[in-house]
Amino acid sequence: MKIIVFGATGQTGSEFVSQALESGHEVTAFVRTPSKLALQHEHLHIVQGDALKEEDVAATLEGQEAVASCLGSESLKETTALSTMTGNIVRGMQKHGLSRIVYVASAGIHREIPGVIGWMSQRILKNVLEDHRNAVNAMIAADLDFTVARPMQLKNGERTGEYRTEEIGVPKKGREIHRSDVAHFLLEALEKDQWVKQTIGLAY
Repeated sequence: MKIIVFGATGQTGSEFVSQALESGHEVTAFVRTPSKLALQHEHLHIVQGDALKEEDVAATLEGQEAVASCLGSESLKETTALSTMTGNIVRGMQKHGLSRIVYVASAGIHREIPGVIGWMSQRILKNVLEDHRNAVNAMIAADLDFTVARPMQLKNGERTGEYRTEEIGVPKKGREIHRSDVAHFLLEALEKDQWVKQTIGLAY
């Protein structure tokens, strides 16, 4: 499968790129700073561009079969960066007839985390969650074949392949998940063509 990855130099994005290459896919990494991606592989293509520029995004989507967005927020301040970049991706996909996309958001975008943790996340991550929510709404409005990951707190660690998923809400008493397992979830969603048009809570 030909997969283009946005946010490929981030911690989750680089994990996804590594796992996709390991599985034999042809990967295009769309990055602002190519030097930040240390990977080298015969099936890895690195394209420099800015996801905030619609023309950069559209040009790189031609010929791809699926999209993985691992873009993250760089601040807790009010922002529209994620929804703007996702809007550019959505319009580029429509231009080139692409429909399949996997996207890393965050638990809390549906105000689905119960209790004190949910209350705190809505206060602390209010702006980030709203930006992700708007990005997800753009994919829904465009009727794309999306799969949205809603991970609980992201941690670094080895891939286990063993985590819980929840279509509504988040896994009960789940608190965290490794970025490598979020990447595993995204890749499985593409390879098995599952969780289509769904947002999935993730945690151990």
